[in-house]
Amino acid sequence: MTKYTINADGSSVAIELTEVAGRQEELLEAFGECQQGRCSCPTDEYLKVASMEVQPAEDRIAITLKAKPGTTLDTAEIAACLDYTVGKSKG
Repeated sequence: MTKYTINADGSSVAIELTEVAGRQEELLEAFGECQQGRCSCPTDEYLKVASMEVQPAEDRIAITLKAKPGTTLDTAEIAACLDYTVGKSKG
């Protein structure tokens, strides 16, 4: 079961997804869509993202989000997006 943690630090948010083995490719594809501005998450939070860095490893994915100047990323909205993306990839 994929799990994640979210840590906000000023204008950036660090996300770590663990236990992604077997689903990593599908999750990376979904996050790639978000990076390209084609995010299907049920939130507009991605409009505040200035940059998104995705770093896959063996059984985890680390993501760093940086907010656009003058905005703050809402970790509750990011959690909702992660829940949606992780839930969508279970199939």
